[in-house]
Amino acid sequence: MKLYVVGLGPGSLDGMTMQAMNALRASDVLVGYTVYLDLIREAFPEKRFLSTPMKQEAQRCRMAVEEALKGQTVSMVCSGDSGVYGMAGLVYEVSQEYEPIEIEIIPGVTAACSGAALLGAPLIHDFALISLSDLLTPLEKIHQRLDCAAQADFALCLYNPASKKRRDYLRDACEIILRYRDEETPAGIVRNIGREGQEARVLTLGQLRDEQVDMFTTVFIGNSQTKRIGEKMVTPRGYRL
Repeated sequence: MKLYVVGLGPGSLDGMTMQAMNALRASDVLVGYTVYLDLIREAFPEKRFLSTPMKQEAQRCRMAVEEALKGQTVSMVCSGDSGVYGMAGLVYEVSQEYEPIEIEIIPGVTAACSGAALLGAPLIHDFALISLSDLLTPLEKIHQRLDCAAQADFALCLYNPASKKRRDYLRDACEIILRYRDEETPAGIVRNIGREGQEARVLTLGQLRDEQVDMFTTVFIGNSQTKRIGEKMVTPRGYRL
């Protein structure tokens, strides 16, 4: 009776940690959102797959716990890191409704790390990670967090910057940040990290304001010290050269 909560990393198998790979190999059942299961289905054809669509996260966790209670070894999979906007917390909360089972959280490479590597070194100093999705967090609170982080001169990494229903959220975020940053502040966007169609591009905060992005995009905004070196984005840590 064991339940792993596994972060798959950015999407490709070579971006997965060995610890995650070993947990999947040891599991009888793999549970997750359909899109994430499709990333690993071919690599584990002998496994049993159980999925739920978007917005059924609690049901997915119950499904995983119930399978573990049947004596199965189960992996609940998440993209990136299971403890960063992943399912780790919800699994623990849902598990309280059942008999105790062994739960092990398996970390993965979150988009802040894998995306930053493609852009250069934008997060080498203190940074804030903020999701622009207001599905579970009030938009007013998101804007407050953006304002505070920008005022404190954190480099920023933004998850879930836009969707069909949230086309202007990145523009609004940029307007808030521009209260404290120059329009020429280096920024970056990374799409489809570790997957087909991967793209990374450095631009300015002023240009970012008008950029079209989607849920598969991760956004990076430098602090007041961030600079552009060639086609890369670098935030100095403060070393004397």
